[in-house]
Amino acid sequence: MAADAHAAADFYGTARGAVAARLLRDRVLSMWPELRGQSVLGVGYAAPYLRLWRDHAARCVAVTPAQMGVTRWPAGAPSLSCTAEEDALPFPDLTFDRVLLVHGLEGADNARRMLREIWRVLKDDGRLLVVTPNRTGVWAYLESTPFGHGQPYSSGQLGRLLAGALYRVERRDTALWVPPTSSRLVLRSADLVERTGRRLTPTFAGVILTEAVKDVYAAMPVKPVLRRRLVLADAA
Repeated sequence: MAADAHAAADFYGTARGAVAARLLRDRVLSMWPELRGQSVLGVGYAAPYLRLWRDHAARCVAVTPAQMGVTRWPAGAPSLSCTAEEDALPFPDLTFDRVLLVHGLEGADNARRMLREIWRVLKDDGRLLVVTPNRTGVWAYLESTPFGHGQPYSSGQLGRLLAGALYRVERRDTALWVPPTSSRLVLRSADLVERTGRRLTPTFAGVILTEAVKDVYAAMPVKPVLRRRLVLADAA
């Protein structure tokens, strides 16, 4: 089941949600530090993360899948938001330089069709960054957060899904070792917990970040194979 957009907004309005967003934004920014002048699309519930680039990107658009419900872009932001079917994005082919998919893939009705639709609107030299709950992490199993809804993934599962949708994985990262708690003591120690978890228990991160590019050669049709005609003659 997909996360509800209003529930996700409520989560990010809490201290726990603010800490989770900050830690995850740090990892996203380390992968995409500069998108000046580029067109950026966020799919899922991406508003807490698109703020990284909305002041200098040429265009910053947030699309919420219809099954998540309607949400509004933060007031005063010079960007756009809309709701659409996950496999029918309202944009022409080859529109965006970057697509951030967060709180979207794990709740998709058809994950492969969603990825193929993103493939369509992504430029041939564009990049997709997918953020998914890690199936071995704690966050994937707590429904009071938007990370606890839908299908969590391992790195291998996500890599195979992306390959099947004609993407090539370029690099991976992880985040959210801090437990999904509202304890002020834990939240104040979040940076220390993140550093310790990254060093000691890398497989138990809460989320996986996977950057991929379009595998345009895999999508190109192969040349038709010439076949010899076999003529059968009746024996006289």
